[in-house]
Order: sequence, then C-alpha cells, then structure tokens
Amino acid sequence: MKEKQSAAVLSQKEIAPAVYDMWIGTSLAEQAKPGQFLCIYPKDKSTLLPRPISICEIDRDRQALRIVYRLAGSGTREFSGYEKGESISVLGTLGNGFPLEEAAGKRVFLMGGGIGIPPILELAKQLCVKERNAGEAAAREDVMIILGYRDERTFLQAEFEKYGRVYTATEDGSVGTRGNVMDAVREQGLTAEVIYACGPMPMLRAVKAYAAEQRIKAYISLEEHMACGVGACLGCVAKTKRVHHHSHVHNARICTDGPVFEAADILL
Repeated sequence: MKEKQSAAVLSQKEIAPAVYDMWIGTSLAEQAKPGQFLCIYPKDKSTLLPRPISICEIDRDRQALRIVYRLAGSGTREFSGYEKGESISVLGTLGNGFPLEEAAGKRVFLMGGGIGIPPILELAKQLCVKERNAGEAAAREDVMIILGYRDERTFLQAEFEKYGRVYTATEDGSVGTRGNVMDAVREQGLTAEVIYACGPMPMLRAVKAYAAEQRIKAYISLEEHMACGVGACLGCVAKTKRVHHHSHVHNARICTDGPVFEAADILL
C-alpha cells in the first residue's frame, strides 16, 4: 500500500563526489522490499514533480529507510542540503521488488552499475538473512556481487563484502577489471543460475543477452525518468513481449509494473 507522509531526516553525508547517503525516519520501512523506491517531494514549489529514488537499505527496528542518490538536477540538489531533523514529504513504498525466492539454493549474481548499485545492497542483505551467525547475516559463498563504476571513486563497496564475494569493474581500469560488470564476469570465469541487476540501459542489455545465452533467469530493475510515480501519467513505459493486462498493448509501466522485470519479458 502506498502512502504519502511526512518523514524526518536522520542523517546525511556525501560518500563520493556528488553521491549522497541519507537515512529517513518513516513507518514506510515496515512494508518496504528490496527493489522498491520512494518519491520525494522538493520543498521548492517551482519544482512540480517528486523525484523517484531507490531504497538502498531497510531498518525495520528503527523504522528507517536509506537512500543513496546522485546529484542530477534542482530536486536532488535541494535534497543534498537537508540536515538532521528536517522534515520531508515522501510517497512510498512504490513499485515491485526483486523476487528473493528465485535465489533459494542457487548460485546468484547481484549486479549493479553506477547509481544502480544502491538498490542491490538491501537485496544482498536479505538473501543472507537465512544464514545468520550471532544475529548477523553471514556472507554466502554462492552470492557473487559484481559492481561497476566509472573510476576509483567507488561507494558502498565495503558494505557489500559482508554479504558475498565482491568483484569490481571500472571503466578506466583504476580498480578491479577494466570495463563493465560483464567484463568482470568473463575475466573471473564466474557462473550463476540466476541474476539480479540494476544499472544503466547498456549494462542491462548486456545482462539480458548473457542470461539468454546461458539460459538462466535474470531480473532487471529499470532506471527511468518518472513523472507521477504511481502509473497514472504513462510517462515511463517499457516495451514488453506480452500484451499488458491493463493497457492491452505491448507496454508496461515501469513505476507500477516494475521497476523489476524478468529480463526475457522486456524488449530493451
């Protein structure tokens, strides 16, 4: 169930150039799932539309959600100035999440590229919950986390190491494999039985092609500009193989039918 409410900024810091890490106090944490997102409303009234931002981490005990976002325009620039204790307006939780049950007993790739990395963190955390040790999620040897960055200015990398084996790719080769996440998979000789991925469209096309070649399932979270965030405006659509039950055309609304789709069902 989606709900608009007033939330409180619990903390905020810059963790990489133009990349900000914010914890928000909100009861929406009770229902949040990995892969979902929030719409955050700027206070500047000249900015009409809310900004969709993926959920990075969920803390149900504290009733808090974490978002990690990159400066992209006036809205996110405003958000980056928020301080602890400040009140903000949020709508959530939105979209569907990653199907965790598909990973049971399987070798898994978790793949994130750029600002598509943050939503993979809570997914990694929840996949490891079943193997707890003294109350902490234990890293799974069958979970391989492949992260793609532009250069050595990485973020969240150390946090992923608690949940699986981490491999890194950078476009300039400054850290890990030179290239993208698929280059890291090939260089390391990695294999999996299911893939979860979020990142820019060229990366997702490569993941989709690899999954089809290997005949394995892949679930991809699409990054897209959104207007309403609730499926009313049809401003964010993806082409699908199947006829959509609502629109009766080969389209799906990323904000409500997604952002997570099975890769085989989407035409990229």
